[in-house]
Amino acid sequence: MPLVTAGVVVLDCAEPEKLAAFYKGLLQAEETDASANLVEIRAADGLRLAFRRDANSTPPSWPRPENSLQVHLDFLVEDLDAAERRVVELGGRPIEAKDTPGPGVSQERGCSDPAGHSFTLRLARQRAPKQG
Repeated sequence: MPLVTAGVVVLDCAEPEKLAAFYKGLLQAEETDASANLVEIRAADGLRLAFRRDANSTPPSWPRPENSLQVHLDFLVEDLDAAERRVVELGGRPIEAKDTPGPGVSQERGCSDPAGHSFTLRLARQRAPKQG
C-alpha cells in the first residue's frame, strides 16, 4: 500500500455551499460530505474537490501580480465555447490574460469561479488509435 494516496483539492472561500453548487453544476458532480465549514463533492471521473469556509479569504487576482495565483485547476473539455457558456450560466466568468489569443484561436480559456479562483478550460486532445 502506498504511503501517500491522492486526496482532495480544497479551495478556501467565504461561502462553501455556493462554490460547491458552482462546481457541482460544472462537473456534474455529487455532494459527498458537508458540515458547517466544509462541503466536498466528487465528479463522475473521481475528482474530489472540497470548499472550506474562510471568512478572511481573498480571491487571487491572477493574472495581476499583486495577489499571486494560489491554486489553479485545469478542466478538459470537448467544446470550449459550450464550456465557457456553462461557466457563465453558473456564475463564473472568463478571464482575459494579455498573452492569450482571441476566442476560437486558443486551445484553452482562462476562467474564474464565483469566489475568484482561476481555472483553465483546455481543449481535450483527440487521440488517434495506437498503430501496430
